[in-house]
Amino acid sequence: LLLKQGVGKPSVPCVKKGDKVQVGQLIAKPQGLGANLHSSVDGVVTKITDAAIIIKANKALTTIEQISPKKISADRKDLLACITEAGLVGMGGAGFPTGVKLSTKLNNGYILVNAVECEPILAHNMAQLVRFPNETIKGVQYAMQIANASHGIIAIKNKHKEEVEAVLKALKGIDNIHVHLLPDIYPMGEERAVVRECLGILLPVTALPSEANAHVVNVETILRIYEAIEFGRPVVSKNLIVSGKIKGNKNGVVVLHNVPIGIKVRDVIEAAGGIDGKYGEIIMGGPFMGKPCSLDDPVTKTTGGIIVTEPFKDYKGAKVGLLVCACGANEDRLKDLARKYNMVTDFGKMVDAISDKMLTNSLLVILSSTGMISP
Repeated sequence: LLLKQGVGKPSVPCVKKGDKVQVGQLIAKPQGLGANLHSSVDGVVTKITDAAIIIKANKALTTIEQISPKKISADRKDLLACITEAGLVGMGGAGFPTGVKLSTKLNNGYILVNAVECEPILAHNMAQLVRFPNETIKGVQYAMQIANASHGIIAIKNKHKEEVEAVLKALKGIDNIHVHLLPDIYPMGEERAVVRECLGILLPVTALPSEANAHVVNVETILRIYEAIEFGRPVVSKNLIVSGKIKGNKNGVVVLHNVPIGIKVRDVIEAAGGIDGKYGEIIMGGPFMGKPCSLDDPVTKTTGGIIVTEPFKDYKGAKVGLLVCACGANEDRLKDLARKYNMVTDFGKMVDAISDKMLTNSLLVILSSTGMISP
């Protein structure tokens, strides 16, 4: 389990090597901005590094449902303390601590539930709305109570007919939470876009939604708020999808619920059917903003997808231009893809050669100054 799973500093371990741990047990605490980290399995701590706590899980995994529920009072401070203790973070974005976000009291404002699921292929949020609509609505009500919000708005794309119907059915008799339908446009899930579409307020680039008397909360985070308050469950699992070159994957996407945080990518892929033949790379996240990962990388609190791509076509040195757009702009990622497709840019030809020489020279200087090699 990575010690840093969102915005803030890495959490500090409160267990040591050799300790036996149980699912749901606190194993690391934040220093400053951050979130608690809990074990997602029963097992033994085998190693602690600066980046992670490694636990050897028992063969019989304890399910999160087996954790004894806690009784929480309806007091705002107690509810806030509960979700902070549970280690909740934004589970659809950068992983900002939810307790910190909702601690900013609104003036009878809005909880805007981000159920936009902006990226193509990702489908776990929509699956949640169909399976757990009532629990999700209860989570919205808890978030409203904590943040002193009078209104809740569930932002969802108008193309999701079944999911909208499930939510509307769950909202019968509730008059302060509504559904707001959005067009199928990328990046409609960006939080300022959600504020603009739902409230008609255009925030400056540097402004937070709280300046519009609102908090934007990811829909899975909302469900985990419900679980933390109703059952005392810390965040130890993640809903996600597996897609791409997966054996027997006729529907294109496999949705997995409550995947233990910290489990290796290879194990998640195997649970979905296994890799089907040769592939190009594995992406953690969505196809637009996701990043390449290895089979040994762990699932985190913000993992939304694992995509196994087709093998890279060899373009045999063809020239290519890079167009870096606003949302998810990442020049390094585009350069990485160009290399994997065996494409080149004129600028890249020049700069890569220079950077390689600079790296080599810098390494020689360091080795020489430390006495590891002779000048």
